[in-house]
Amino acid sequence: MGRNRLPIALAVLAAGAALVALIAGTAGAAEVRVGTLILRADGGFTPRVLPKRSYAPIEFEGHGDVKTTDGSVPPAARHAKLEFDHDGKLTTAGLATCPPSRIRGATPDQARRRCRAAIVGSGHVGAVIALPGRSRVEGLEPLTLFNGPRQGGNPTVVAHTWSTYPTVEIFVVIVPIEKRRGTYGYRAKLTVPEIAGGYGVLTHVDAKIGRRFRSHGAKRSYVSARCSDYILQTRGRFSFADGTIISGVVYKICRPRS
Repeated sequence: MGRNRLPIALAVLAAGAALVALIAGTAGAAEVRVGTLILRADGGFTPRVLPKRSYAPIEFEGHGDVKTTDGSVPPAARHAKLEFDHDGKLTTAGLATCPPSRIRGATPDQARRRCRAAIVGSGHVGAVIALPGRSRVEGLEPLTLFNGPRQGGNPTVVAHTWSTYPTVEIFVVIVPIEKRRGTYGYRAKLTVPEIAGGYGVLTHVDAKIGRRFRSHGAKRSYVSARCSDYILQTRGRFSFADGTIISGVVYKICRPRS
């Protein structure tokens, strides 16, 4: 088997893997097939009834899976780009941040204790590890998303997870979120790190995203949305180790508050 890379990026698509989850949400049971590769995602946000012009707090829950039609180990993702509807809003002012150095080398429980005030999402990642000469091993591990320090004026998400086979590996991935103009108000791009020396492939992500907090006496929400045109949409592009590229737009219907 060729060298693979761990697609933490799909944490965003699971909820649109952790970052699609941050703003928009996926359409119900979306499925894309390219050759033998299958990418599935499902999720939603609450509440579905939102103001038409102002923003209201939302919470997101979703999951995503990568598999193949023939049962083989899927190719690993190398790069991901996700763009989120301008009707979504990310608020980090006044929210605690988690410096990546604080959780490097930490177990999932340790990371959550050290940066509890900065947690904005949690879930699980599932991976397949196929070492040469050994049977395939599947595992499910905790995923935590933290509000990270700003980079170049942009907010960041710090994703933390680990692998315990064949040895313990800690993964801390920093994802900048760029504010943009036009249909898509935010964009996140990342390159995917390796797991198990390149023999691990992420096959599942589930995540719940959302946090309410207070700043200067005011109530705030990490993710908010409005319903100006009856839909929230997310556009994604994923490239895989075998050259496969999956891209497209997913939609979720909302209802404007009367």
